[in-house]
Amino acid sequence: MPRDCRENQKSYTGVYHVILRSINQQEIFYDNTDRRKFLKCLKETKEKYHYDLYAYVLMHNHVHLVIMDKEDKLSKAIQSLAISYALYFNKKYNRIGHVFYNRFKSKYVENLPYLLNIIRYIHFNPEKAGMCKYSKFCWSSYHEYSQFSRLIETEKVLKMAEMSKKDFENFHVEYERIKGYEKEEFEIENVKVSDEQAIEKIKELLHIENIVSIQNEKVDKRDKIIAEIISKMKIEKRQLATKGEKYGKFCTLTYPQ
Repeated sequence: MPRDCRENQKSYTGVYHVILRSINQQEIFYDNTDRRKFLKCLKETKEKYHYDLYAYVLMHNHVHLVIMDKEDKLSKAIQSLAISYALYFNKKYNRIGHVFYNRFKSKYVENLPYLLNIIRYIHFNPEKAGMCKYSKFCWSSYHEYSQFSRLIETEKVLKMAEMSKKDFENFHVEYERIKGYEKEEFEIENVKVSDEQAIEKIKELLHIENIVSIQNEKVDKRDKIIAEIISKMKIEKRQLATKGEKYGKFCTLTYPQ
């Protein structure tokens, strides 16, 4: 099956949730030296390709990242990261062959609520996997937000969210209380609904006959409507805007730089 061209799958904001998975679900971190090496590779590619890093977690056989791709070099950056770590891993463990799948998974992050929730979801991955409590896990960006940052642009995210570090911690406590990490809405493998299905779902959700009427609302109300659509349906903001005048140009979201 031919691969989709990643050049045609760009985020409006430049922010992506990326998953880098191992071949055959094999372990990619056997000890903390391996994890430290991966973070070193991450730091090096971050400096080389000038991307911002908003979150990460190192699991047994995969890695989650949230990246602001400022120079449209996401594919090159992730490829470089994978190759750098694979060279180290193969040499250390006297093996040959791929460590990661050649094709990484990515998903657009097109609004601030989704950004905050995907960061939180990533931080809860170790707890979801039964490894340990999220706040006790050493190999995620959670402690960079709650304490001090090394790799993560924490100040940018907290400023966008108008959050303090304490607010950020409470944001996670609230998530834990409702066991929100059991939801699957942030999984990259989710199947997207078709445009026609999306239109019918939006009309049903908002109790309207014509979704183009949304663009006649004031900006604040329109943005709230869009946030509600995205939060309650498996549909991305890009899909809302794709059909232009036919479906209504709802709004354009941008992140502060």
